[in-house]
Amino acid sequence: MSNILDKVVIGDCLKELKKIPDRSFDLVFADPPYNMQIGEKLTRPDSSKVNGVNDKWDQFNSLVHYDNFCKNWLSECKRILKDNGSIWVIGTYHNIFRLGYHLQNLNYWLLNDVIWTKNNPMPNFRGTRFTNAHETLIWASKTKKSKYTFNYQSLKCLNDDLQMRSDWKFPICNGKERLKSNGKKVHSTQKPEALLHRIILATTNKGDSIIDPFLGTGTTAVVAKKLGRKYFGIEKEKKYFAAAVERIKKTKIIESSFLDTLQNNKSKPRVPFGSLVELGIIKPGSSIFDQDKKINAKIMVDGSIKYGKSEGSIHKVAAKIMGTESYNGWTYWYYNINGSSVLIDNLRQKFLNNK
Repeated sequence: MSNILDKVVIGDCLKELKKIPDRSFDLVFADPPYNMQIGEKLTRPDSSKVNGVNDKWDQFNSLVHYDNFCKNWLSECKRILKDNGSIWVIGTYHNIFRLGYHLQNLNYWLLNDVIWTKNNPMPNFRGTRFTNAHETLIWASKTKKSKYTFNYQSLKCLNDDLQMRSDWKFPICNGKERLKSNGKKVHSTQKPEALLHRIILATTNKGDSIIDPFLGTGTTAVVAKKLGRKYFGIEKEKKYFAAAVERIKKTKIIESSFLDTLQNNKSKPRVPFGSLVELGIIKPGSSIFDQDKKINAKIMVDGSIKYGKSEGSIHKVAAKIMGTESYNGWTYWYYNINGSSVLIDNLRQKFLNNK
């Protein structure tokens, strides 16, 4: 595996995918051909040409041909995914429903569809349809039983302490980020780095491996490298491959100490406060107190606590003091150990060591 990580190759995705050992990657991000089949030149009202997606790599002889292509690469991606891995695919109304159909037929387990709403979509110049202002992403785990990665707390923090929703708003790739050659776009569907940043942050951990079978100009590899993940990319178009290689080469990794993310609450071991009392880690009759040491509660033999006229669990009493319906007592109360104040949450490890 080490001989393909942090590398990109030029070639046909199906041929290159077949060379990869089973269960090699934690995440697949795929931005496949959309099979738009535009067929005719698009123009603006002033008769200037619209640079839409009419490249040969996006053209297929028929829907049957496109379906077979999708089934083949999705099958290979499932084979090379680790058992707890997941996949993201992105598309428009031209192809996303077909991709979802194939994902389900291959027994991937669909987790979410995400709508990427574009701040600055291309107008519908002819005025014959709604302006197509979004693309759809499907996130799926390898199987229904996969213990896939989802960094819930990091996403919540990223979203100002609100749960991250499935409707995301980003501008299309433009400005300095947009690769151009002689004033023209290098790639017609280059994705913004912000989109990949959220996906990779949400569904991988530092050091995980990510593959992009349709690398294009390298956005997935660039963001993966920045975030301390391993990457592997496949691209068959020489122009895109050259641009990706140069772009990846210039990318700097974010300093390791800044790559840590918040631990999910559900990842922490579930330990009853009473178990700490039973094992003598916290002694009945002693006190726990708030951070400012202004509030002291006594610990009972059954793991309940008493503060004034309030009694109950560490959570119930903390909630009453804070004037809320619920509160996490593990992060409210402190305990004195050898003259030092220790958050009781940090005592869980002692319990686990004694199990």
